[in-house]
Amino acid sequence: MIDELDLALVDALRVDPRAPWSRLAAPLGVDPATLSRRWARLTANGDAWVTCYPSADRIGRGLTALVQVDCPADRVTGVAAALARHPQAASIELVTGDADLLLTVAAYDHAALTAYLLDRLGTVPGVLRTRTTLVERTVAEGSRFSNGALDAEQRRAIAAPPPGTARPVADRRVEEDLALIRALGADGRMPYAALAARTGLPTTTVRRRLAELRDSGRAVLRCDASPRVTGHPVGAMLWLDVPPAALPDTARRLTALPQTRMCAVTVGPANLALYLVAPQLPDLRRIEQDLAQHHPAIRVHDRHVTLRTLKLVGHLLTPDGRRTDYVPIEP
Repeated sequence: MIDELDLALVDALRVDPRAPWSRLAAPLGVDPATLSRRWARLTANGDAWVTCYPSADRIGRGLTALVQVDCPADRVTGVAAALARHPQAASIELVTGDADLLLTVAAYDHAALTAYLLDRLGTVPGVLRTRTTLVERTVAEGSRFSNGALDAEQRRAIAAPPPGTARPVADRRVEEDLALIRALGADGRMPYAALAARTGLPTTTVRRRLAELRDSGRAVLRCDASPRVTGHPVGAMLWLDVPPAALPDTARRLTALPQTRMCAVTVGPANLALYLVAPQLPDLRRIEQDLAQHHPAIRVHDRHVTLRTLKLVGHLLTPDGRRTDYVPIEP
């Protein structure tokens, strides 16, 4: 059974995914050995995991696209299963609305994205049509989301050192950075010695590079959990049309909403993609009503409610949302 300590542990790792158990012990009120055992059980059951991925905005390489896929009704699950093994498809959701699947796709550049859409995604049996929206800039992403299991004092005690404490790495090698991020994708809490063995870098170099990657925002670490831990909230992607002059301020305001899990400036029929998570479906409607009241110039161009998440940042999920496997993200 999932209890309050499990909830607090997951939220603590959302504050700092690589925090040592010794730092979490006092804020959570238990000893480090108990936290280690709890985390081992949660990960073994697929109920929680820590992952890592590069920030295309910060690392200076790559782009992200949101791709809607249409399929025949009797082939949706087969298409999703095939796409889940694609390293370019970072996340896959079964959604309502005018699409069957919503993909988050990673690519090194526009040529690589075009090649994936035409030569791989477009040739999967059962894919009828795709519609692609480019992400110009990610304003907020899922690693910041919290279930509210911790109070402000606990979060301050757990928080990693503030930005600016890690010195920039003078001998920056992007390929080595990406190798380090890929290794952490499967297990974001992998010990430094294991990371050194996996990447072939000295342990001291691994510590220094990872600290700088996190401090600069080039590497994003996040803790995710199954519905057994988070409950069964409803997620929805709202595609918003915002007046260009109001876009920066609107994006900042929307990211401050506690229900916001992701917000991105996009290039397509809508210029802002907003992913919201709420306890129940009517809560999403109330959020839309508040948007209309406080931001009357915003128009909801479209909406997709998530019925099931099949893949989340490279991790394959069961129908009940537990992690079963990992497909490294390779743009």
